[in-house]
Amino acid sequence: MPAKLSVLIPCHNAGAYLASALDSVLAQSWPQIEVIVVNDGSTDHSAEVLEGYRSKGITVIHQENQGQCAAANRALSVANGDFIKFFDADDLLSPNFIERQMERLQGSTDAVATAAWGRFYGDDVGTFQLDTRTQRVWRDMSATDWLVEAWKDAQPMMQCALWLIPRAILEKSGGWDESLSLINDFEFFARILCHAREVRFAEGATLMYRSGLPNSLSGRRSRTAVESAFHSLMKGTDHLLKLRNDAEAKRSCANLLQDFIYSYYPDHPNLRTRMMNRIRELGGSDLQPDGPPRFQQLRKVVGWKLARKAQGLFKAFQSNLST
Repeated sequence: MPAKLSVLIPCHNAGAYLASALDSVLAQSWPQIEVIVVNDGSTDHSAEVLEGYRSKGITVIHQENQGQCAAANRALSVANGDFIKFFDADDLLSPNFIERQMERLQGSTDAVATAAWGRFYGDDVGTFQLDTRTQRVWRDMSATDWLVEAWKDAQPMMQCALWLIPRAILEKSGGWDESLSLINDFEFFARILCHAREVRFAEGATLMYRSGLPNSLSGRRSRTAVESAFHSLMKGTDHLLKLRNDAEAKRSCANLLQDFIYSYYPDHPNLRTRMMNRIRELGGSDLQPDGPPRFQQLRKVVGWKLARKAQGLFKAFQSNLST
């Protein structure tokens, strides 16, 4: 009999996209799939959508809002699968996604499977395009080599639906860190991979990552959110450095931390100072700041700090015009 797999879906106010996400899971070609959705205090019509799927065998758990990590852990606590996939409530999977990943693992309990991915915008799947930036890690690699390679340009894709995890690894690594919110998946999957021997790439499996959804930029830049990003990056990089202390690993970790400084300058100076001290301990970073063409042109003239300040002022001006 094929191994049983659990797909675990935290849901908070995803009613507009939830049915599409569930349909993509129910359409999977793998025969033994358990689907568990934790409705994490949604105030939209997510609960009504979920009730309509109970007849299709989906397990639904309702709880007060406790955050994505707590919802994922709640789902994991009742899951029965030997293999686990966490899945966001607004993304889509190609129909053979899980089958391809299960075939690659072949019952292994010390490897995780990953896959290709790309973005589409809003509700228009016709805008889907495969990502080209991360294709260098679309191959079989040792788990720590995967982390070093994926992190070196500070643009890793570690979204939860990409990964298929044997339960045996989760039992060693532990669940989601409920103290984190923003980029909590970074710390979690860094920890997962540091408890795995190998990453296996599933050719023909594709994650369709929904982008361009309305969200609160101010919320993502709130002190609580930024502190979560800070701690997630520090914890995640420490997981790797406990296993590898070579120059290449240190540089990849330093580049990730440097990107935090670039992203949040000039705000949160105390966190940026702590991050810079850690970067120095690791031997420094060679990462250049990311940004649109006008930012890149300006930073060559006035330096990245003044260019970043100008970029922030321009965004604020645009925001004021639209209100």
